[in-house]
Amino acid sequence: MIHELLLALSGYPGTIFTWNKRNGLQVSQDLPFLHPSESSVLNRLCKMGTDYVRFTEFIEQHTGHVHQQEHYSSQPSQTGLHGIYLRAFCTGLNSMLQPYRQALLDLEKEFLGDTHLSISHVNYMLEQFQLLFPSVMVVVETIKSQKIHGCQILETVYKHSCGGLPPVRMALEKILAVCHGVMYKQLAAWMLHGLLLDQSEEFFVKQGPSAGGATAAQEEEEEDLGIGGLSGKQLRELQDLRLIEEENMLAPSLQQFSLRVEMLPSYIPVRVAEKILFVGESVQMFENHNQSPSRAGSILKHQEDMFAAELHRLKQQPLFSLVDFENLVDGIRSTVAEHLWTLMVEESDLLGQLKIIKDFYLLGRGELYQVFIDLAQHMLKTPPSAVTEHDVNVAFQQAAHKVLLDDDNLLPLLHLTIDYQGKESKEASGNREGTTPPQETSPREAPPTGWAALGLAYKVQWPLHILFTPAVLEKYNVVFRYLLSVRRVQSELQHCWALQMQRKHLKSNQMDAVKWRLRNHMAFLVDNLQYYLQVDVLESQFSQLLQQINATRDFESIRLAHDHFLSNLLAQSFILLKPVSIKLSMSVNHGS
Repeated sequence: MIHELLLALSGYPGTIFTWNKRNGLQVSQDLPFLHPSESSVLNRLCKMGTDYVRFTEFIEQHTGHVHQQEHYSSQPSQTGLHGIYLRAFCTGLNSMLQPYRQALLDLEKEFLGDTHLSISHVNYMLEQFQLLFPSVMVVVETIKSQKIHGCQILETVYKHSCGGLPPVRMALEKILAVCHGVMYKQLAAWMLHGLLLDQSEEFFVKQGPSAGGATAAQEEEEEDLGIGGLSGKQLRELQDLRLIEEENMLAPSLQQFSLRVEMLPSYIPVRVAEKILFVGESVQMFENHNQSPSRAGSILKHQEDMFAAELHRLKQQPLFSLVDFENLVDGIRSTVAEHLWTLMVEESDLLGQLKIIKDFYLLGRGELYQVFIDLAQHMLKTPPSAVTEHDVNVAFQQAAHKVLLDDDNLLPLLHLTIDYQGKESKEASGNREGTTPPQETSPREAPPTGWAALGLAYKVQWPLHILFTPAVLEKYNVVFRYLLSVRRVQSELQHCWALQMQRKHLKSNQMDAVKWRLRNHMAFLVDNLQYYLQVDVLESQFSQLLQQINATRDFESIRLAHDHFLSNLLAQSFILLKPVSIKLSMSVNHGS
């Protein structure tokens, strides 16, 4: 009977120990020579054997690497479970069962040498597995019942490994280490080569925009990331790398990536995942853009082999160490961020590009827009039509020539746009995630004048498009329309003053005096507002931005500084303060 028992515990039932699909292994009831106490011990052993059989069924169903009898196996139903993390879990589970199989072999050798050993000896030798198997079975049943998928398997195994039973903890930690091997391979492909190897959507990085609203992300919104005071929420806003598809780019259009937070294990903070996302996106951008090595070089400064060796070292560790893991991610991130800083500031002349943004979006070239207002006033004071955009661009070119702005390399990159009723809607990337501040007109409403529909498009060159995203340029457009409106009102009020000077020798009535006082009051307000915007807001914030760029060699710090610069422009110009913004817009419209 002992050999029958060992065979049954190995997954091969017979006549004494039978298999029932519902109840598993059971001792046959019609054995008169068994004492009730022996039946109790045998039933305990059968419960352990049942768990072993169900483990092997689970492994066989999802990997096919376990040899077992088919006459008691459940039919491989379509459970919907799949993926490389599940296969890794099964591999670790199979390794956990190896000591059990070895214990059965050792027991068989003992019984061949001493036939007088009892069932109690079997129970004693397998005691550790009677504690281990039920706990691991809970993990397997959780994965099956809840259809746990991808990196969520890491979280499930990790939570169950945090118990107080050392054998259970050690066994689940070994299974978790096998599953981590898959994660490290995906991390190496993503962070070192920009490749997202995730056919079954198991990784915590995905292609496409973020779904938003994840609980885990909300919990860490204000957590300091250690990057110049970055918080999780700020970095998520800054990581919106929506890339412009340039006509002259040799590579195909680049994709947007985001975090799949529901797949992120709880022991990996969101701040670390954000850094992983940033590194992979940056490397992917370089891989897709076929720049010559003499200009771009390797974004990882040819340290891929060293970082790959470090990832392999972490993979070999029996326990996951967040400190070591985050230190390695920080090292890769710092290398990427410094290279991007060099590429953008030194090779792509970021400061010069910011000067262009300031001159044209923020009306730094005031004389240009003064001439443009005079030339375009008659064509933009009425609702726009299909030819308005062409006409205003001709006027813009004429204004540029009048103020001696004849830069053949710069002017082709600038283009005035008119969003009139009936024109094709803008691309979705321009209005994603609600990042665009309130506009003067509703998208469904026809603009009352051409000025309200006027915008400025700038063709951003690679790699500056990761800083000047479509959402960022749309915010600059909001400021551009606002500043241009103030400048137009100021110009109209000055024109009224010129008319007043021409008619001062004529006899005036009381109504004229009221008009001139009103003009003086309006001119006082608008002139002071213009001075405040240009000196106290634009010049002050722009000088701070340049200081912050020159004080760092980290690209993410530059992007944070630029984000603060743009946010401060919107806030200090009263654009985000709706009551003030509405009143100013009404004053501007009435003045014009």
